[in-house]
Amino acid sequence: MAPANPMFSTPEMAAIFSPGAHVGRMLEFEAALAQAEAAAGVIPAEAAQAIAAACQVERYDVPALYRAAVPAGTLAIPLVRALTEQVAPEGRDYVHWGATSQDVIDTAMVLQMRDGLSLLIARLLDVGDTCAALAEQHRRTLMPGRTLMQQALPITFGLKAARWLGMTTRQVARLDALRREVLVVQFGGAAGTLASLGADGTRVVELLAERLGLGVPDLPWHAERDRMAEIASALGVVAGAMAKIATDLVLLAQTEVGEVSEGAAPGKGGSSAMPQKRNPVDATFALAAARLAMGAVPVVLSGMAQEQERAVGGWQAEWEALPELFLSTASAVERVWQALSGLEVDAERMRGNLDMGGGLLLAESLTMALARRVGRPEAYRLVQAAVARVREEGTTLREAALADEQIRAVVTEDEIDQALDPAGYLGSTDAFIDRALARYREVRATVQ
Repeated sequence: MAPANPMFSTPEMAAIFSPGAHVGRMLEFEAALAQAEAAAGVIPAEAAQAIAAACQVERYDVPALYRAAVPAGTLAIPLVRALTEQVAPEGRDYVHWGATSQDVIDTAMVLQMRDGLSLLIARLLDVGDTCAALAEQHRRTLMPGRTLMQQALPITFGLKAARWLGMTTRQVARLDALRREVLVVQFGGAAGTLASLGADGTRVVELLAERLGLGVPDLPWHAERDRMAEIASALGVVAGAMAKIATDLVLLAQTEVGEVSEGAAPGKGGSSAMPQKRNPVDATFALAAARLAMGAVPVVLSGMAQEQERAVGGWQAEWEALPELFLSTASAVERVWQALSGLEVDAERMRGNLDMGGGLLLAESLTMALARRVGRPEAYRLVQAAVARVREEGTTLREAALADEQIRAVVTEDEIDQALDPAGYLGSTDAFIDRALARYREVRATVQ
């Protein structure tokens, strides 16, 4: 694959999925395979030692291996050839013993994905920590809740951050489960029978998995790609979750809204033409990276329709799609964390936007106060008429309610003021924030 674009990746994830890292993981497989086979009595111990000694990625010309893979159709063929040349004479006859190209490539990818998932989980926990701090800090920071892009009811910014936190918590839990349950070794030989190892096949699989720190599958999975599809789908959901947070941040940062802004930094967020601009750069690129990540998921899912015991095209497409998916997802998570960690919250602007509609956000609250006396249908009719006067006359809902004899016949001025106090119409907000924080602490404590 081409060098990672730094605008849509992170240095750490790019290192995990670099060509050199992939070759290194393939060599790790070959060394572990030889050691496992020696432990099972399949090959001589001195042969395994010679093979392991040659499995140092620094010995190999990685770009040359990739060039040779083009006509060969797989990177494993030129690598095994080069490895054999590097191995001392006592081990050359036992290189790649009983394995097929897909065994080494798949297992190398699984090892890379294990590292990639750990990196994503660590950064998602950073996102979670930041969201948790925002949820607690802004538990009482009033702002408009918006539905269908229109102001609806009062909420708090802490509740919004708690919803981001809940979503992030679910991603951490899911990726951690996948890391523990789905990452298994691949070793099946030419057609998934390990026929070349006779009765020793399953024992070698167990020893190989133990050396690599991977799970043992029930049987080889060359053409059954549900595990890869599960991981790809999960990463697509992670990217989508980050896109949700980024979308909220972009909308809240609009000039006409102005409730949050990304932290200022030299060279960040400017315009080549307009000196006044302060663009939400991190949220913008989180959205772009998320779209790239989600776009790679169908490639992996469509590749599940594989032919017989080994695939024609579907498996090979994973070589490009999976690394790109990890890179783009990592970028989306990183950019969201950067946006949140330096976020500037304008509580006064939030309250100002809450009040700008003349109190119409509390129309439901007033309706419920009246409904206790006259029933909901009649209360809805009375408040709807008051809302119409607010819009026609440019007054406030409080003034319209106080001027309405039918409303005043039902509730007192104090009851109207109580109903129109946004801080008093937050329902279970505190409980929801507490639940999000508690669940996050629970998940965080279990993730290693």
